[in-house]
Amino acid sequence: MSLFDRTAHELGEMLRRREVSAVEVTEAVLKRVESVDPVVKAYLTTTPELARAMARAVDSRLQRGEELPPLAGIPMGLKDNFSTTGVRTTCASKMLEHYVPPFDCTVYQKLMHQMSPLIGKHNMDEFAMGSSTETSAFFPTHNPWDLERVPGGSSGGSAAAVAAGEAIFALGTDTGGSIRQPAAFCGVVGLKPTYGRVSRSGVVPFASSLDHIGPITKTVTDAALVLNAIAGHDPGDSTTVKREVPDYTSFLKDDVRGLRIGLPQEFFAEGLDPEIKEGIFATVKQLEAAGAQVVEVSLPHAQATEAVYYLVASAECSSNLARYDGVRFGYRSSTAPDVQTMYKHTRGEAFGLMVKRRILLGTYALITGNYDVYYRKAMQVRTLIVRDFERAFEQCDVLISSTTPTPAYKMGEKSKDPVALALSDLFTIPANLAAIPAISVPGGYTKEGLPYGLQIMGPAFGEGRVLQVAYTVEKLVDARQRKPELPEKGGVA
Repeated sequence: MSLFDRTAHELGEMLRRREVSAVEVTEAVLKRVESVDPVVKAYLTTTPELARAMARAVDSRLQRGEELPPLAGIPMGLKDNFSTTGVRTTCASKMLEHYVPPFDCTVYQKLMHQMSPLIGKHNMDEFAMGSSTETSAFFPTHNPWDLERVPGGSSGGSAAAVAAGEAIFALGTDTGGSIRQPAAFCGVVGLKPTYGRVSRSGVVPFASSLDHIGPITKTVTDAALVLNAIAGHDPGDSTTVKREVPDYTSFLKDDVRGLRIGLPQEFFAEGLDPEIKEGIFATVKQLEAAGAQVVEVSLPHAQATEAVYYLVASAECSSNLARYDGVRFGYRSSTAPDVQTMYKHTRGEAFGLMVKRRILLGTYALITGNYDVYYRKAMQVRTLIVRDFERAFEQCDVLISSTTPTPAYKMGEKSKDPVALALSDLFTIPANLAAIPAISVPGGYTKEGLPYGLQIMGPAFGEGRVLQVAYTVEKLVDARQRKPELPEKGGVA
């Protein structure tokens, strides 16, 4: 097996046994990027010298016999809305095409302390608004399982990179499913922790009450390792909680005896691909045979989640993106005769259609006369959604559903239909509104050979239980037996 195909856990063990060096691992991943990224297009910026310098530092510590952090020498990538000193952070937008932050976001600081080499910054939907990575201002990313299909979004570049072996793990953001949906489409693991479990400081905001930071990995074990590294209170983010961070790897037990697994009936209604539905139910039956108790539950306000999400997210986006005016940083129009016109031209020229649409919707929902009718009402329904989940978790320990209604779709198939595009997040949005942990693990493959995801949701700060069930599902499905076949440097696979 190639080094770039290995998991973070496997490579960590190999490094500690001195079977391989950090430089060798990093070079293997860099060569993989050079080989397949011309067709996958997962990266907006690569940082080979930065990665090599960190790998050399890891090897020096190994030679001195020093103890290493768990993720030392494990090459990773970041979605391009994570601020990185000296490395441009574009949010896949013309607005920030040349922006280089003077600071690092908190989670990247933590990964630097872990001594994880940064391979580069991943493509994404512009300002994280989209579900296919087609709204990037630069180019779309392709799904490694079928280059004519989308990788999902908005963390599509991150999921595609991990699936293609162009990073051992990645960090993404999840506002309505942007970690879990691309993880499902690309056949990898994507974890959205509880809101407040991981710092958002230094990550460019989209919708502040919905944004979550989490890992995209090859396995559940790797997801637990990365969560160990990035979780915890941060004085720079007042929404993080002062709560002890457990060792999440301690929950990885292939044992679901006595656990109550809830099936939300609204998530298995019309619109779910029959192949995926059959596959999810088959896995649930295996969990039941392994000793779990399966119960049917209801989330009565599930049908309102899309409307609530788009109102809340757009309103918060309208506020967060008001800072991009061409004055302080980012793109500035050179065609305007005065300051007021410069504001308009800057935003009109540098923002893409999806971003403009969200800003307009959010601004409309917040203006005098509309606030109570739209935004306040949406927040009230959001509270009802939270209560639905609280009642559901009185009956069960975790909830299981499909991550997405369908497998990855063809590029261009839904890009001109915002409603159809929004439906790909139908099953992921509720966990964001409720601020609860949720993970997507590979659930199997369709007859066409496309991966799909199985989603596991738990109560707030119940990441341990979610990981425990995910670990068992991973063992049952054994999806890593298959890997995408990719042409190298534009050639034939």
